[in-house]
Amino acid sequence: MPFLGQDWRSPGQSWVKTGSGWKRSSDETNNNVTPLNSLCDEEEFNKENFLNSVGYDVMTKKRKKDLLNNNTKIQYFHQETWISVHKGSTKERHGYCTLGEAFNRLDFSSAILDARRFNYVVRLLELIAKSQLTSLSGIAQKNYMNILEKVVQKVLENQQDIRLIKELLNSLYTTLCALVNGVGKCVLVGNINTWVYRMEAIIHWQQQLNNIHISRPLSPGLTLTDLPMCLQLNIMERLSDGRDIVNLGQVSPTLQVLSEDRLLWKRLCRYHFTERQIRKRLILSEKGHLDWKKMYFKLGRCYPKKEQYGDTLQFCRHCHILFWKDTNHPCTTNDPEGSYTSILPLDFISLFKF
Repeated sequence: MPFLGQDWRSPGQSWVKTGSGWKRSSDETNNNVTPLNSLCDEEEFNKENFLNSVGYDVMTKKRKKDLLNNNTKIQYFHQETWISVHKGSTKERHGYCTLGEAFNRLDFSSAILDARRFNYVVRLLELIAKSQLTSLSGIAQKNYMNILEKVVQKVLENQQDIRLIKELLNSLYTTLCALVNGVGKCVLVGNINTWVYRMEAIIHWQQQLNNIHISRPLSPGLTLTDLPMCLQLNIMERLSDGRDIVNLGQVSPTLQVLSEDRLLWKRLCRYHFTERQIRKRLILSEKGHLDWKKMYFKLGRCYPKKEQYGDTLQFCRHCHILFWKDTNHPCTTNDPEGSYTSILPLDFISLFKF
């Protein structure tokens, strides 16, 4: 069926399939497309009524087919769980690897089930949502949403890493809102109804996360507050995010006192930032001492924090292959372990910037 619209950027008009062929829908409301410029304004935008204001036809057969295809939970994958990364063509090889191809080939769907890789995959999804979403192919975007749904369901089941997933959904929703608001000015893969449906799913996931209520365990037993203060402080020192320390300090008055420990925040600052960065952002308290807590949050706004993960993707410098460490790849060097380099999420994105 040919594409009909006001111009090549227009979403077109509503058509239905009949026995004699395709005909324009008789419902005039289906042929009127609501402008999207006003849907993402901060003053007028309401998440609960977002989809009610979109005048797209969701009852036609084509729309039902789009929803069915978008709800498919089977991930598109290859047999190999590694991918060769090249940025140019040679006599032996033609073409280059894209971010979408790597996202399809590497088994991220299974990686989220591994506690060591969960935070790594979530951080990678957040970086893609902020800057690389439009560079993904259609099948890669579909895989992205399916993996994101599995991540949300995992968090809803175990009630862990809630804040991490909320930040991911907020970043993705902000990006989609900007893309839909600027339709025609940027590259959007697929029908506009598909993007609206994805925003609806994100809103639903956000509501589910907001409704999570963590109840106290029924069986009495030893809790964190029952431990000696030295052990409580030692546990706090294991936390690498200052926001977790602040939240933990709200549990009890004892933990509140421990969360204000100057030495605790000093170690946290030196863990994430260099001495040169720290000297540029010195803050004195009223008593004339360095306020390490305020310095930590100020440094976090100016410099990237150190990222640490239980398991990461590996890059073989000899054969230029990206893979998970527990999977095999066809390496021809005599010392494969010496050629491996851990790839952080930001490094993964940089590999595919040409």
